[in-house]
Order: sequence, then structure tokens, then C-alpha cells
Amino acid sequence: MDRRNFFYSATALLAASMFKARAAAASDQRALNPPGIRTAGIRMLPVMGGKYKVWTKRVGPAGNDGLKVLLLHGGPGFGHEYFECFEDFLPQAGITFYYYDQLGSAYSDQPDDPNLWTLPRFVEEVEEVRQGLGLEQFVLLGHSWGGMLAIDYALKYQQHLRAVVISNMTAGIQSYLANIPALKALLTPQNRARLEELEAAQDYDNPDYMRIMMEDAYPQVICRLQPWPDSIMRSLMHANQKIYNQMQGKSEFQVTGNLKDWERWDQLHKITVPTLTIGARHDTVPFADLQRMAKLFPNGRNLTCPNGSHMAMWDDQAVYFDGLLRFLKPLIA
Repeated sequence: MDRRNFFYSATALLAASMFKARAAAASDQRALNPPGIRTAGIRMLPVMGGKYKVWTKRVGPAGNDGLKVLLLHGGPGFGHEYFECFEDFLPQAGITFYYYDQLGSAYSDQPDDPNLWTLPRFVEEVEEVRQGLGLEQFVLLGHSWGGMLAIDYALKYQQHLRAVVISNMTAGIQSYLANIPALKALLTPQNRARLEELEAAQDYDNPDYMRIMMEDAYPQVICRLQPWPDSIMRSLMHANQKIYNQMQGKSEFQVTGNLKDWERWDQLHKITVPTLTIGARHDTVPFADLQRMAKLFPNGRNLTCPNGSHMAMWDDQAVYFDGLLRFLKPLIA
């Protein structure tokens, strides 16, 4: 064995040993987060009773007793990176917020267990994260799939919440699916015909499918900035497609996974804390749904971003954060 191969082998063994030691200590907060060591607000938190760990990061003063916001990213299976623009707005307003990579995403553990990828289990994971961070009377902001997760968390654990923000997510999959023909109509006739041909054959792995989505669909309805910000690109690179496929399905335009029967329109009235819905006119999600949802929440209000898409925090940034901060500032103790 030459020296280079020996080095690689030794490094791999050391990494494996360290991983096993960390996994064995996953339920021990002191082992995951050594006391007295500054980590730029990063904490690894045990979930599922300590079997796995998830990555979190506080942005804002450690001793801030004011308003705190926990962010739930989209996907399922994406990560926190595309939220990075929040750093230019919330801390300056005196608001501390937390990034959190859900289990299976980006910097958190990524177990290969299909039984884990269910909405009820993710709800319990959010509650474990809340406990681990010591949050009480906090704001939960969920974007896209994170909006679904925020609604279900609020329906079960509302007593811990000061407010909820549902960003770019409707209250039911059927309404989302009903909007798909309007989204396909945005494509060029040639791309639309090819897309429907591939969908009919269920040939979602065909290079043409992703080409049409990335070159024609997504620039219109996911993010209208060109080129896309680096934060969004890093989220895409870290995406866990196994989770996405199992929960959403093979396509953005079809929902065939575990979430296909999710409907919460008739339960929104149970969420009584202040609730903001944020929609955008060029989104994959009908902005009218977000307006309707605001009326169904007893203490709801709506913000519509006229120039935004699914990533309105990027492509209609001024409107998005002006409206978000107008909602959050009165909640600051």
C-alpha cells in the first residue's frame, strides 16, 4: 500500500470511529455541544430519543430575551441555505432566528430508512428541536413544505407558539394540483408537449424532463432572478431526492408520495395565534389560496408579493421582508 492510499484509509477509519462515537453520544447534549466552546451559534440536537442528530444555528445574540423565530425549510429533503437572506433583515430588527436542517437534510444525519419520512414524525422532530433549543412562545415560519409542517405542528403544539408564518404553501394538495394546468401553460408549446409526453410515460428521469423544468418552468415560478442566488443553488445541491420522492413524488407537477392526501382547510380555524400567510403572484402555489387561508385563521392576515415567485424572499425581497417585519415587530416583548 503506498503512502497516499494508507493516508486515505487511515483517515476513513478515523472518520468512521469519530462518527460512531458521536452517534453513541447523540443523546448527550454535553457530548454534542461541549460547554464553554463557542460555535457561532451552531448546535447539534438529538432527535428520536437520541437515535439521530440534527443541525441548528442561532443567528442573533445568545442572550436575546426578545422574539425568536424558528425556520422550517422546504423540500421535503432540502436544507436551510436558501434562508440565508434572512440574516440581512431579522437581526437588524432585534429578532433572533434559528436555522434548522430537518433530519435527512444537508448538515443533519441522513439515515436511509423510508419509515422515517412521514409528516407526523417530522412534527415530533420539530417539537424535539424546540425543546432542545429551549424555545417558548416563539414564532414558527414554514416555507413551502415547511408551511405544511408548520400548520400540523401548530395544530398539535400551539401552546408553545407566539405566532405562525405560512410562506408560499396552500392548505391542501388538491388545490395545489388544480393549479398545475396554469403552470404548464407558461411553458413553450414544444416544451409543454414534451413534458406531457414524458409524464404520460412516467419517464421522470429523462434528461429532457429536468431540462424543461430548469430552463423553462423554474425560472418563471421558483425564482425569477437570473442567475439564481448561490444560497438557492447550494440548497439544490444538498437536496435529498429519496425523501423528496417518497413524500412529494417524482415531479413538482404531480404529488404521488406520502403527502398526496394532506388537506387542512377545515382545521385552520383551530390555529388562533397571530398568523401571517405570504403568497406571490408568480408562485407554484395560488396566491389566492394564501389570501383565503388568512381569512380562515381567527387571527390571520395576508401578504401578497406582486413580483415574487416561490422564492419571494429573493425575487420580491423588499415586499417580502417589509411585510414580514411589520407582522413580527409588534410581537417583540
